[in-house]
Amino acid sequence: MPETTSGKTSLRELNALPADAFVQIVGPVFEHSPWIAEAAAPQRPFATVEALLAALKGIVAASGPEKQLALIRAHPDLAGRLAQAGQLTAESTREQASAGLNQADPATVQKLQSLNAAYQARFGFPFIICARLNHVAGILSAMETRLEQGREPEISTALAEIGKIAELRLRDLIQ
Repeated sequence: MPETTSGKTSLRELNALPADAFVQIVGPVFEHSPWIAEAAAPQRPFATVEALLAALKGIVAASGPEKQLALIRAHPDLAGRLAQAGQLTAESTREQASAGLNQADPATVQKLQSLNAAYQARFGFPFIICARLNHVAGILSAMETRLEQGREPEISTALAEIGKIAELRLRDLIQ
């Protein structure tokens, strides 16, 4: 697998990889959803990281409601049981830690879990927010606010947050 000393792959190398290797690298950009990278692979070469990101986001936008909900549901609860058990993906572990979720006191974790449960009961999918662009207090506030939204606007918000997560993850991968 091509990689530089920085741990990043150049866009040129990524464009030249066999499709399965491209999917192996780009697949984790979207949590447990390599189908997005699989759909993007035949669209190569990408001239810029922005063009690759636009293609990936375009695949999500065109995928339809069932696949979009599956993408949303592929994400873990923030500070949920998977996090408590150390079973998050490496990307999610780093992202939740960057927001301070791994340092939250027991009362805050309990509040997060309670809000996660209420959110899941209301919408049928986990609360999604780009943890790397937030902190614990902001996440709690967003959870409380977004619990008041309707389902369709919340699906749109969740997909927009997934787009932010994907962009940061993609930029982490590419030189």
